[in-house]
Amino acid sequence: MMDVSHPYSALTPDCALDALDSTGLKADGRLLALNRYENRVYQMGVEDAAPGAHPAVGPGVAPAGGTPPDTRPAGGLGAAPVVVKFYRPERWSDAAILEEHAYTIELAAREIPVVAPLVLNGTTLHAHAGFRFAVYPKQGGRMPEFDRADTLQWMGRFLGRIHAVGAQAEFAQRPALTLETFGTASRDFLRDGNWLPADLVAAWDSVVEHALSSVAICYARAGAVQAIRLHGDCHAGNVLWTESGPHFVDFDDSRMGPAVQDLWMLLSGERDEQQMQINDILKGYEDFMDFDPRELHLVEALRTLRLIHYAAWLARRWDDPAFPAAFPWFNTQLYWQARILELREQIALMDEPPLVA
Repeated sequence: MMDVSHPYSALTPDCALDALDSTGLKADGRLLALNRYENRVYQMGVEDAAPGAHPAVGPGVAPAGGTPPDTRPAGGLGAAPVVVKFYRPERWSDAAILEEHAYTIELAAREIPVVAPLVLNGTTLHAHAGFRFAVYPKQGGRMPEFDRADTLQWMGRFLGRIHAVGAQAEFAQRPALTLETFGTASRDFLRDGNWLPADLVAAWDSVVEHALSSVAICYARAGAVQAIRLHGDCHAGNVLWTESGPHFVDFDDSRMGPAVQDLWMLLSGERDEQQMQINDILKGYEDFMDFDPRELHLVEALRTLRLIHYAAWLARRWDDPAFPAAFPWFNTQLYWQARILELREQIALMDEPPLVA
């Protein structure tokens, strides 16, 4: 029986390999845990491709309703490894996971370089021993070099293509990125859970209230911007770079929100550096998707929401043994002192004029 206090304690290597076997793919015993914490993700070797396995969509793949090509490797043994993602129990409903899969499949159908789940036995979502999981083709690549203008323009082009598709429909099952979902709810979770040292509670309460008020002002300045389907967590770790350009992975945090959410995480450095970076990104982006310059009022507001949400995320996951081991500095006196200082800096940044499109 699964230990409900630590959901992943029952996900042993044998269990993970048996899960892949249950799809019709035959694991060859090779298993490598990848550096993910919200879900558990493994690279697994495969002896051969199953007759019913094919990429969801993509170049050279039959359209929906057609007959998928046989993608079994010619050599039998030595088939390409796959990546298997075991979803954190009780985080998403089946419908929300399938909605994410459908979005990536929709993008891949337009030959946008996203890594979509494999269709195995007619579905992308599987279950074994109490765990839900999906199987992905392994995608190689390196970290992108965001200090290069041509890289940023390339990223902008593909994000523009992703957003052009994302704007065509809405998510029905996945939450939106808002002041309430990322800011207020995170503040309340931290406050109600007594996560802060007693001597820092007053300072934290004061600075987080000020920060959320400043976020609200930034949203008011931006006005009624369009919410679209996003990648949602478009940082360097979720982009793999190859000679053919970027490949976007891990749409697990995909949700409705302003387009700039997928752009601001590509920015770094001082204001003048960020201004040049956003210019480069938008040069590529606007080849495929119009950008509302009012959304630049939200750059520091969204950064502030992410900082608050990240602290609450660590707190929410603290009963998972992997988190204290990976983030030993969380919930220390120095950690909260740094967060208070960070939010004060964000308040000052939100008072400054926005970047210019």
